Amino acid sequence: MSRNPTLQQAPTAITTGESFGTDAAAAAVAPAPVASSTVASSSGVASAIGRSHCRRLRTLWRSAGWPCQDLIEVELLSAGLIERRIDAAGRETLRVTDTGVALLDTTLQRNRAVRNAHEALVERVALQMQRAGRIVWRGLSLRAPPHGADARLWPMAMPDVYSIRHTTVEAYVEPIVHEVKVRRADLLSDLRHEAKRAAYLALSSQCWYVLKAGIGNATEIPPEHGVLFAHEGALEVARPAPKRPIRLPLGVWMALARADAERALDDDAQRCL
Repeated sequence: MSRNPTLQQAPTAITTGESFGTDAAAAAVAPAPVASSTVASSSGVASAIGRSHCRRLRTLWRSAGWPCQDLIEVELLSAGLIERRIDAAGRETLRVTDTGVALLDTTLQRNRAVRNAHEALVERVALQMQRAGRIVWRGLSLRAPPHGADARLWPMAMPDVYSIRHTTVEAYVEPIVHEVKVRRADLLSDLRHEAKRAAYLALSSQCWYVLKAGIGNATEIPPEHGVLFAHEGALEVARPAPKRPIRLPLGVWMALARADAERALDDDAQRCL
């Protein structure tokens, strides 16, 4: 078994063959769409519909439809996505039109596709770490040790994949964080939050960004992180992650003890292949 849990440090693609059961699912997901779309209004004027408009539509769909009377509602009304209603008492409410419902459905399906692509890649990375002999968790919420001048703040970190070596020696656990990104917008948002990246580094001896091929370059990622590019059927090491000594706080160990690790691989089934 290789002693390097983060794949071979080589610039060439690392094929995984059948080791990843979700390659087909990840490849079948459509690429991430742009953040806004264009909807033609009833007056023939096109209104740019972005995330704030979609959030307002969802709020109106779930609520009694009381108006805020701001510019977002003006644009939604102009685009024909909502309409005004006056009740018998003269009170005005807003109702999502059939066109608005269709846009909500499109947004829902798009977000599901993005989540499916993200979860498929997270599963690939988690499985690779297990095959490297590591104990793996997904979807953890961990309190990171304080960073910077304010020692009172223990930021919350939620790494996509967190793993440690299977060892009884604390100094050898080598915790690793893998943060997975399948959309460029999410990557750019992450890069703007230095505190979030600092929390990942405080919890790991190595921290990797796993990027869906084509959404970013290794030069965009701060040098204290490693970079993996996810291709169909292969993970390519674009830049190795620097390794740092670390001692995990007791609170992190308690969080790991309460959380459910990924089920161990069926070694007997592997021998039958």
